[in-house]
Amino acid sequence: MITDELILKMTEFNAGDPKRIQHFIKVYEFAHLIGAKEGLDEEKLHILDMASIMHDIGIRPAEKKYGRCDGKLQEQEGPHYAKEMLSEFPEVTADEIDRVCFLIAHHHTYDRVDGQDYRILLEADFLVNAMEDELPEDAIIHFRDKVFETETGLYLLNTMYGMKSGQPV
Repeated sequence: MITDELILKMTEFNAGDPKRIQHFIKVYEFAHLIGAKEGLDEEKLHILDMASIMHDIGIRPAEKKYGRCDGKLQEQEGPHYAKEMLSEFPEVTADEIDRVCFLIAHHHTYDRVDGQDYRILLEADFLVNAMEDELPEDAIIHFRDKVFETETGLYLLNTMYGMKSGQPV
């Protein structure tokens, strides 16, 4: 299965950095769960799986090139490395590579979301970042109210943080 091989390749890409490796695995698991529960078709779920595994592939190149890795630099640097890695898999089509690279190039851009795969990637990444970055409750509520739209993503966020319909419990 390509996702298993991609996880191994991304683990190698991030060798020596278990936090980043665990981050992308958590994002992948949440994205896959949300995508499946929201009824994404097999093709869109496959693209989402690949994009969620690779979404932060631009971090190391940005750090090396610029000495920092803010979201915009991740978006800028990531697609080149993702395309290179995905090209090693003959079963991945050019259209799939293009969409994965688009999602990577926009995973810190919260406006003009053009599809469920994009929305779900934003939600899954936030579910993990909120915990890892120990975001305060007001920041979580603000992001949820501005970005989250899927029923499953909202359920997971509200349940994880003990909130109901826009407010803390």
